[in-house]
Amino acid sequence: MVHRKSFAAGVASTLAAAALCSVALPAAVQAKSFKWSSSSDIPTWDIHSQNNALANGIHASVYESLFYYDRKFQLEPVLATGHQQVSPTQVRVTLRRGVKFHDGADFNADDAVFSLNRAMDKSSNFGVYTQGIDKVEKVDDYTIDIFTKGPNPVLLRQLTELRMMDKGWAEKNRSTTPKDIKTPEENFAHRNANGTGPFMLKSWDQDVKMVLVRNPGWWGKMDSNLTEIVYSPIKSEATRMAALLSGEVDMVLDPAPSDMARMRHNPALKVVDGVENRTIFFGMDQFRDELPGSNVKGKNPLKDVRVRKALYQAIDVNAIQKTIMRGMSQPTGTLIAPQVNGWTKRADQRYAYDVSAAKKLLAEAGYPNGFEVDFACPNNRYISDEPICQAVTAMWARIGVKARLRTLPLVTYFPMIQRYEASIYMLGWGVPTFDALYSLQSLVRSVGAQGDGNYNVGRYSNPQMDALVERIKKEVDQTNRNQLIEQALLLSHQDVSHIPLHNQVIPWAMKKNIELYHRADNRIDMRAVKVN
Repeated sequence: MVHRKSFAAGVASTLAAAALCSVALPAAVQAKSFKWSSSSDIPTWDIHSQNNALANGIHASVYESLFYYDRKFQLEPVLATGHQQVSPTQVRVTLRRGVKFHDGADFNADDAVFSLNRAMDKSSNFGVYTQGIDKVEKVDDYTIDIFTKGPNPVLLRQLTELRMMDKGWAEKNRSTTPKDIKTPEENFAHRNANGTGPFMLKSWDQDVKMVLVRNPGWWGKMDSNLTEIVYSPIKSEATRMAALLSGEVDMVLDPAPSDMARMRHNPALKVVDGVENRTIFFGMDQFRDELPGSNVKGKNPLKDVRVRKALYQAIDVNAIQKTIMRGMSQPTGTLIAPQVNGWTKRADQRYAYDVSAAKKLLAEAGYPNGFEVDFACPNNRYISDEPICQAVTAMWARIGVKARLRTLPLVTYFPMIQRYEASIYMLGWGVPTFDALYSLQSLVRSVGAQGDGNYNVGRYSNPQMDALVERIKKEVDQTNRNQLIEQALLLSHQDVSHIPLHNQVIPWAMKKNIELYHRADNRIDMRAVKVN
């Protein structure tokens, strides 16, 4: 892998300024490096290319959005200073003055309009955040209007994930459109960054090491004393934990469940726990008339709800929780976690684990001896993802379903499933907007434009579901809206659109001298990290 520097020539001057400025920084921020790790690397530095949770969290330290969340997940203006609802379909946003990109260029309305339009491009994977937006117009240098196709009750929450890029920088470097994740072609923005955030990308050697440095010209107030952030992706759980124990890294985002007791009793370490707003589930190809590589010819068993329910009921989710997750999971029967608006106990009911019932359902569907099917999983994205899939493969074998498991690293796994190349696949879905529409639109809405079905890679489709999602998009009465969300979740359960497994419980393991706070979106807010 060739080591790539992240800055164009213009940014080199900013780094030089940072070196000079460091002399004047208070002693508390002198040479404080924070070294951390998790199992995978980010897929790209193009902020509108691939909607990946790890990448979005890391990008947030370098690129900023108009609005973001505070510690309590309340919306706060960032590159915006405020907003006004001019009409049910027009929102006026005022922009922060005096903000500069890392190369010294000013941030203004031209950049905001460009960035939102870029996120709406056909090659962007961020359509779920631009859904409902009709057009964006410049009012003056520090004011924009966002026009929506109808009332949008979650527009500001969508804007938290739409980060701002310098229009001039993108044009100069031929990156006016996002990198298409379905193809290997790269643009300049894939390996280079120029944001407005508190940290700047210094270097990125993909799958090896990423280095961020403090932005001395950041407009905001920094609670952190970090001058450098070093991220090292380490796929092996054992190697990752050894790096923490040896002091090679200061913090591990995804420690192995099997190591947690040892970590908690180590006087040099501390563990911070929290439930993530991420649900792990399996999706199934319900579109093809014949599954590639299956021994069933001329038809697709996964189109039959009885088959999908049989696969569901053959999974012993409590055994997975106990033996693989070591208690660090919440079994669930729905596609959203309790922290997400729209979750109800009624919707969160699982079909019972019942091998006999599963066999009976398969026989009724015409598969008394089961069938062969492709089964794809990531091996470095979610907690114990590969061991979970190995266990489920064995569970399905008990009912005669021979799942041919293949596991892939994150960087190749997600483009593969988005090309619809998996018959059964694992996915973990966090909810940055903390609203169920994000999940329903992405996962169970029929594939369409502006984010509809953008991760519905099993291509489940039900006109009744589509109608519910469209109503949820525009309903502004919260009571009515939540009733519609519950109906949609119950319909997903009835159709077995997916097979939910659990909500992740996330422990963060770190050295005693690290100070930070846990977030339900599993992101480290680098603005608040301190090395004592």
